[in-house]
Amino acid sequence: MMLKEEFLAPLGISQGRLAKAMGVSRKTVNELCGNRRGVTAETAFLLSKVLGTTPEFWLNLQVINDLWLAKHSERLAAKLKHAHPLVAA
Repeated sequence: MMLKEEFLAPLGISQGRLAKAMGVSRKTVNELCGNRRGVTAETAFLLSKVLGTTPEFWLNLQVINDLWLAKHSERLAAKLKHAHPLVAA
């Protein structure tokens, strides 16, 4: 996630310091940085408060990431082959 590369590293903020500022565990921040945990609405509000952004910024990044992963999923591609429209486009 861009959290680590675009915010923590340039600002010299450790994962531990971010976790403390957010009031969450270091494990939570580590999972966010490693893209092993998604950004929830609650997390988006916390990140926005401590990093001076908006919750929408973080949620939009999460949606973009989710869509990219889905677009490149073989499992979804197989499901889409069998799906059929119920209404005209």
